[in-house]
Order: sequence, then structure tokens, then C-alpha cells
Amino acid sequence: MIVRIMGEGQVKLADSHFAELNKLDDELLAEMENGDGPGFRHTLHALLDKVRALGTPLPDDSLEPSELILPAPDATLEEVRTMLSGDGLIPG
Repeated sequence: MIVRIMGEGQVKLADSHFAELNKLDDELLAEMENGDGPGFRHTLHALLDKVRALGTPLPDDSLEPSELILPAPDATLEEVRTMLSGDGLIPG
């Protein structure tokens, strides 16, 4: 799956990693629902760091369609809230 981190670029990520990423996504969703700004910021950074660590960066000139778009590391709680589906940032 091709994942875009807004403001950074794209990474190719194996589907096998999504169970691990969904745990962080669930934490992020709970922190957003509770208005936990510091927890939200910490978990968002952990989620993005995990995507970067597990994924393979695509070249900057690559024009692959992104199947999943994640917010930038400095995104606010409200900005991320507008990106959410019922399942959080990561479907499943």
C-alpha cells in the first residue's frame, strides 16, 4: 500500500504492518475523543514514526496514487479530526 504523510512524501508499506498501526490509530482516536492534546500529539508522532520505520520511501519524483493519507506531524487535533473516517485514520 502507498501511504502519503502530508508535507513529507510517500512510503510503500506492506499490508502485514497494518494491525500494528491500527493499535496506534485506535489510541489516537481515543485521545481525540477525550480532548487529550498532549496524548494526541505523542501518539500522532509515534504513528508517523512507525510508518516511516516500517515503510520504504518512494522517490520524490514518483507519481504513485496514495491509498492512505496521514496528517503532517504538526497537524492540530482539529485538522486531524476533519480527516477521520469512522475507523480512524487507518481503515480496518
